[in-house]
Amino acid sequence: MRIEEREIGIEELAAGMYVCRLDRPWTETPFPLQGFMVNSDAQISLLRSYCNRVWVDVERGRAAPDAPLHTLERRQGVEALVGSTQHFDVTSVEQEIPVAREVLYNVSRLTANILDYLRAGHLLTAQDVNAAAAPIVKSVLRNADAFFLVNAMRKRDAYGYTHAINCSALAAAFGRNLGLPEDVLVELASGGLLLDVGKVQLPPGLLAHPGVLDAGQMTQARTHVELSLQLIAGSGQSAIVHDMVRSHHERCDGSGYPDALQGAGIPLFGRIAAIIDSFDAMTSDRPHARALPRHEALQRIYRDRDVLYQAELVEQFISCLGVYPTGSLVELSSGEVAVVMAQNPTRRLRPRVMVLTDADKHLRGQFMPLDLMLQPEEVSNRVEIVRPLPAGAHGLDPSELYL
Repeated sequence: MRIEEREIGIEELAAGMYVCRLDRPWTETPFPLQGFMVNSDAQISLLRSYCNRVWVDVERGRAAPDAPLHTLERRQGVEALVGSTQHFDVTSVEQEIPVAREVLYNVSRLTANILDYLRAGHLLTAQDVNAAAAPIVKSVLRNADAFFLVNAMRKRDAYGYTHAINCSALAAAFGRNLGLPEDVLVELASGGLLLDVGKVQLPPGLLAHPGVLDAGQMTQARTHVELSLQLIAGSGQSAIVHDMVRSHHERCDGSGYPDALQGAGIPLFGRIAAIIDSFDAMTSDRPHARALPRHEALQRIYRDRDVLYQAELVEQFISCLGVYPTGSLVELSSGEVAVVMAQNPTRRLRPRVMVLTDADKHLRGQFMPLDLMLQPEEVSNRVEIVRPLPAGAHGLDPSELYL
């Protein structure tokens, strides 16, 4: 099958056309990344404030008769799964938080057991991994923010355990945002859980090395990919899991390892895993580097789009997490400090927050919820996020606050 697109100027856009591409990154606009049907003059007016040219899918809407036609191959194989399923929150953040907290407790215990079993030389089964991954997927499907908020509020365990859980949840949420079906989300979450399991067989001193690794140490550290593949061999893991484990360190420009794959030569789920793994590593304290604020990590990944990471997937990942990801500390234009509680998908710069301090950065006696989208349009009266803050800024540790 083929996709037919027409490129048009914004002045040619009309109701009934399906916009599938813009002349700028989707993340710089309030529009949904998967494209949308134009239904009103208000949408056209808003588009005009961002774009000069757009592309319309003539199979899904009206066509501009005189515009040039572009024929593209429709995605095949696993890539055809993207966008095949629509997911919607079915509970509120507040309703899902206690459930997500219980899920996180159980998953932490199961993940610790999995890694300890492997460290002791026991065999891994797909059922063991599924028992940890499936509840994460269920929680993320019910509400896309609650699990991340609960996870951000907890005390951090050893990096290996925490990284496995974080990557599993990120994979589930990213797959949800990409419109993948639930059974694929469970495979993605399983792959995220197992990305670095081979590290259980590396010397503890190597993993705890506080500085930059020398060439020999780096070569040894990179063997964790092959060690991971050996540990999951014969365990009944899917091709998706194998792709993620084998290729999450590959990079679009061919600078990755172990196979120096490039671009589309990297399996789709490996490209997804590369973004997930990098983001969580950047936002976690490690022996050789302090954690970056989530917003800054997203900026770094965005700068490396089409160099290290596939640009379209980077934009989808930012859409998934929000410009200011759930659980992030932020400073408001009022001088107050808040934590991001939930995203507003149609206004990525205006999430729901919980205000923690007054303008002098003193902790409030009672925290105040604030939806930055539901505010007066007058700029003088509107509170906005002015900057992200690192964990621990102004002595605030979200894990020590009851939210």
